[in-house]
Formats: sequence, structure tokens, C-alpha cells
Amino acid sequence: MTRARSKSDLPQKICPVCGFSFSWRKKWAKCWDDVKFCSERCRRRKNGKLEVP
Repeated sequence: MTRARSKSDLPQKICPVCGFSFSWRKKWAKCWDDVKFCSERCRRRKNGKLEVP
């Protein structure tokens, strides 16, 4: 039986829209190389900048 990885050991990327650092998630296991944005909101606004309230 293998031990679970700690969250700090997971790969990370930086969202090009908001600059947020986000970590690997199990739902992205098969497409991690294709994931570019941290959220659906950033994906929709990929050509613009997010407004900071």
C-alpha cells in the first residue's frame, strides 16, 4: 500500500489570467498538460483581465 502524497508535493501551475497558483487535481489527471486556467471564470476571460473588486 502506498502513502498519499502531501499537497505540497503536487505539481503546480500559474493561471495566465489572474496569476493564481493552482495545484493538480484528480479530475485533471488525464488532461493536466492541457489545463491552463485555474477556474471556469478565467477560462471564459482568457483574452481579457479579471476585474479586482
